[in-house]
Amino acid sequence: MRFVILFGPQAVGKMTIGQQLAARTGMKLFHNHMSIELVTALFEYASPSGQRLIELIRREVFEEASRSENGLSGLIFTYVWAFDLPSEREYIEGISRLFRERGAEICWVELEADVEERRRRNTTENRLLHKPSKRNIEWSDNELMESHQKHRLNSLPGEITEPYYMRLNTTQIEPDEAAARIIAHFKMDK
Repeated sequence: MRFVILFGPQAVGKMTIGQQLAARTGMKLFHNHMSIELVTALFEYASPSGQRLIELIRREVFEEASRSENGLSGLIFTYVWAFDLPSEREYIEGISRLFRERGAEICWVELEADVEERRRRNTTENRLLHKPSKRNIEWSDNELMESHQKHRLNSLPGEITEPYYMRLNTTQIEPDEAAARIIAHFKMDK
């Protein structure tokens, strides 16, 4: 069992690369918007109810996926990690620990890309298909830029010491190439 966390800023390619990775490895993709879109159809994202339900859904999925009897070969999860908030590191380490304690290999994959490329990707067909809340392009672009200015969304050199970790700049590579590099790095042959 593998637990792969693809993290990085908005529109860096987490979901699309995760889709490629899932198709090539047989792992299942649980991208962060799967829980967000479900909950925000009923509650505001930033509301206490919205945040509680998103966390509850994710926690239950992680609990089930981490059990060896579920038949999954692995789970890919995508996340926007604000490195300036200590609670974010605690969250990532906590879900990693859950899987590790149940015998999974944990792979952390940090993605980065130039902000202008991310803004371009923010409007792609695949993104808008799977993330209805991003279809208001003006709002989504403003959110991307605000979080880019407010938070540090990529790690500093040496900040991550996880043994199974890689960092990948996706500015000029296609999702299938990114997935191939991740598979090669972690030896994830099907």
